[in-house]
Amino acid sequence: MTINEVSKKFGITMDTLRYYERAGMIPPVTRASNGNRDYQEDDLNWVGLAICMRNSGLPVGGIAQYVRLYQAGDSTLSERHQLLSDQKKILQDQRNQIDETLERLNIKIAKYEIAAKTGKLSW
Repeated sequence: MTINEVSKKFGITMDTLRYYERAGMIPPVTRASNGNRDYQEDDLNWVGLAICMRNSGLPVGGIAQYVRLYQAGDSTLSERHQLLSDQKKILQDQRNQIDETLERLNIKIAKYEIAAKTGKLSW
């Protein structure tokens, strides 16, 4: 796939794809004989993973570290596991905070809905 096709597939700019490669967030992309990027299935999997990791809040350096560890082979399995587990914990903590906030807002909203019907706000 061309960089333009990959850009459209993932909904990110071509500049972002180039940046991911320069920053080490994905391994070097397969190149065609003319030197243009020619994304193969493995390359697409790395792009998808980089997007997922960014969406999880993992910093660019953390993603690049994961790629380096992966490229170093199976001797880094525990480090990769730990990196992903740590980020999962961060996401779970954020989710818990959001859930608590939503619960509190839902209570407030319900009280205002009752107040709108009765004309009285009671806490």
